[in-house]
Amino acid sequence: MYYVYIIESLKNNSYYIGQTDNLNKRIERHNKGRNLSTKAYIPWELKWWNEYETRSEALAIEKKLKGIKKREGLKSFAEKNNFRGVAQPG
Repeated sequence: MYYVYIIESLKNNSYYIGQTDNLNKRIERHNKGRNLSTKAYIPWELKWWNEYETRSEALAIEKKLKGIKKREGLKSFAEKNNFRGVAQPG
């Protein structure tokens, strides 16, 4: 399985969108500063995620999400596309 996820910085409330095949490990890497683009904004909290069977599906959704520039648009997309939120564990 592959995951598309949205995390939120608890430092400045910014969002980061990514995809991975190991969601827990990836979030841990973000919070340990092992990602250059998110290192300055630690700590991160998982907001939404969804599972896909192939990496190509996950990459297509990640690209679509990265094209959405407003927070409300991301939230709306996540809700309409059955993403799980922090109150809905895996």
